[in-house]
Amino acid sequence: MKEIEKIASYGLCNSCLGRQFAKLKDGLKNYERGKEFCSLLKIDETPPKKCWLCSGISEEIENYAKILMEEMKKYEFDSFLVGCMIDEEIIMKEKEIETDYSESIKREIDREVGKIIEKITGKIVDFESPDIVGIIDTSFDRVKLDVKPVFIYGRYKKLIRGIPQTKWYCRKCRGIGCKYCNYKGKMYEESVEELIAHEALHQFEAEEESFHGAGREDIDVLMLGNGRPFILELRDPKKRKIDLKILEEKINEYAKGKVEVSNLRYASRGEVEKLKSAKYEKVYRVKIKFTGNGKINEAVNALRGRKIAQRTPSRVSHRRAEKIRERRIIDIKIREIKMNEAIIEVVAEAGTYIKELITGDNGRTIPSLSELYGSEIKVEELDVIYVGYVGDENEKI
Repeated sequence: MKEIEKIASYGLCNSCLGRQFAKLKDGLKNYERGKEFCSLLKIDETPPKKCWLCSGISEEIENYAKILMEEMKKYEFDSFLVGCMIDEEIIMKEKEIETDYSESIKREIDREVGKIIEKITGKIVDFESPDIVGIIDTSFDRVKLDVKPVFIYGRYKKLIRGIPQTKWYCRKCRGIGCKYCNYKGKMYEESVEELIAHEALHQFEAEEESFHGAGREDIDVLMLGNGRPFILELRDPKKRKIDLKILEEKINEYAKGKVEVSNLRYASRGEVEKLKSAKYEKVYRVKIKFTGNGKINEAVNALRGRKIAQRTPSRVSHRRAEKIRERRIIDIKIREIKMNEAIIEVVAEAGTYIKELITGDNGRTIPSLSELYGSEIKVEELDVIYVGYVGDENEKI
């Protein structure tokens, strides 16, 4: 009783008084507990606005819930979490009077606002992975929403040459817009990323996106066959429940003749890292041109099942770390041959530089088809025709 009397002497409102002993007497709200203490001590109740600790914040809970719901109604969601920012002075005062039975004012506001929103909206509080986190700034009666991104997994085919996988910002202005890039801010008019994201951003009413691919192909390379796995991350989406079959159709209509997507499904943040670290075996079709009198069949056969050493290619050395990578050529065979041209098919480990496997890149890839053939071989066309995920035929990343 003496401890209660001591705390009550600070001039606390019922909520703040009761909160200092929240763990002592269960089954009551802090306000009810404080009221009971005032009656027991035969002291007058302190109006919330005159409370030494909260200066009226304790009676603003319904108002906070109202403000938060007003913002949240712009979004589609099933779960949420409430957080709040408390003035530093209140936090310091709280430490001065806390007891072994106290709970913080922050915890009370988070909980009580959450209860109100649950009751009115029918949505649930989720402490693990909420669709929306609402942060209340109690000093200014403002709220900020942190909306969980939507992640969409799929596979894409790139049907034309000359477009990069992702947005390629201007190397001069870094996206601002300048004379060098004709004030567009990027080096290429469109990309696989933009062609896929255009409709997705619209359908989900999202503000921004990020594109995560399982590797990438060069600008002049087609991505055919079963397509390359990707995850599209949509940030601050107002919609979360879009029929992905319809989205797939809309994307394919918008990007017709350039990019085609398939197998769209919802994914999670954790799958992004798994996608990037997964080892995808790839199959390539390469059209080559060669001169001289070497034995091309023997050179191709000599690469089958062989390990090669590839120093970072000269064409990407300005943006990739200089190192030597060992890769295995799982299979390689000639599909067509005539005069000084051939089409070969290569099955290689993830991370193999196929162009350099053919040309040798001035000795940076050893051995290469050119080296084994004994004369220069050029790559005329390169297509990726299959991307597989070793050990997981269902692609549950």
